[in-house]
Amino acid sequence: MDSIKIFCPASVANLSCGYDILGLCLSEPIGDEMVVRKNTSGVLRITKTTGEPIPKDIDKNLVGTAAKALLKSYGTNVGFDIEIHKKIKPGSGMGSSAASGAGIVFAINQLLGSPFTQEQLVSFAMEGEKTASGSKHPDNVVPLLFGGITLSKSAEKLTIVKLPTPKSLFVTVVHPQIELRTADARNVLKKNVSLQNAVKQTANMGLFVSGLYTENYEHISQALEDILVEPQRKALIPKFDELKQSAKKAGALGSGISGSGPSFFALSNAQGTAEKIKNEFASVFSSLPIELDIHISKVNDEGIRVLSL
Repeated sequence: MDSIKIFCPASVANLSCGYDILGLCLSEPIGDEMVVRKNTSGVLRITKTTGEPIPKDIDKNLVGTAAKALLKSYGTNVGFDIEIHKKIKPGSGMGSSAASGAGIVFAINQLLGSPFTQEQLVSFAMEGEKTASGSKHPDNVVPLLFGGITLSKSAEKLTIVKLPTPKSLFVTVVHPQIELRTADARNVLKKNVSLQNAVKQTANMGLFVSGLYTENYEHISQALEDILVEPQRKALIPKFDELKQSAKKAGALGSGISGSGPSFFALSNAQGTAEKIKNEFASVFSSLPIELDIHISKVNDEGIRVLSL
């Protein structure tokens, strides 16, 4: 196999109660496409980019960092030409860097005959995340490579669990067209938290995971509360309080910042509710001169998908 074309979905990280731990893969059409071909020159290069402006220099693009980590471990000098068709806006809070990093290691692994496990691919993709944000966080790349809703324990010594997805779970995501760099959003966070808040957040995350396994939407709703991060980041998100109120008014199970923002997500247990939330989000921003993308999605259980070989 000498070439592959893949679809790299968008994602929602943190899910309110699981900072740097929980992630969710979104469904099409939200995502990037990537074409990767073996070359005879033995070098790694980006030959084409479309969509969002990203570096074409392989040494300045996180795709290069992730790919080089994989190829170093592979141990043989193999070259690849890479096309990136970028549709997830960088700095959107919807896993743009994760789609690039996870997408390239997935594609190269396929072309090499799949010598690496999914867990190893996560480690390579996290090198790309470190280039993008200064931190090797797994919460976005894991659901892309495993699909569905995932829990990741420790970026240094990974333990990954793919969690069950309740059948009628829907995600509504609004992306105000402004850029918020992950590194900047991480820099506003305090290094220490109170014991009381840590206990509350731990309880929320435990209840969320239990709610997924039992399809108990009341428990999921109670768990979708961020004690630690959102209070510090909310000032970075336009109309944050209004978005929270509008999601609740429309019947959302809960809502919060998607990744590091500025995108904002809400979970619901019916498509009709998801549509109401979409309308409410649009109404919140109607008075501001900001362009919006609003998506309704089921949870994508497949993750990255091969389009053609």
